[in-house]
Amino acid sequence: MPGPSSHPPSPSELDARQRRVLALAPGASARLDSPYWISNEAYAPLRHVVHDIGGQPDAPVPYLDKLEADWELRTYVLCEVLAWRGVWNSEVRRRAENDLGTTLYYGLPYYGRWITVAARTLVDKGLVTVPELAAKIDEVRARRRAAS
Repeated sequence: MPGPSSHPPSPSELDARQRRVLALAPGASARLDSPYWISNEAYAPLRHVVHDIGGQPDAPVPYLDKLEADWELRTYVLCEVLAWRGVWNSEVRRRAENDLGTTLYYGLPYYGRWITVAARTLVDKGLVTVPELAAKIDEVRARRRAAS
């Protein structure tokens, strides 16, 4: 596996990494002699958590100086209020965000991850029930439809 100062991985190297990850899937992986040992090759695809993209291949992303949408600002304020009220702190939010998994992490916008994690945290801590949350979402959707 290339180190931080070597060249970016080629498409064939990336394909090989993907095959190693797929080989680790439950039921498809070879049984290890010891549950406490995994080879460097098998461990390499598992080293990065979803938010840790340092050294990973990617295309340049242009910097866009944009104003946040109203829902993004409201999400930020809600998350700050949750912190002030002791529901969570930034570390809890960050960890929960990483636990979303790759599909949701990359599939949701930045503040979309925040609001998803806020809802999950409120439900997990018993501060709101799933039916209460669903009812509030329906209420907001109806209000938005009526306004447009």
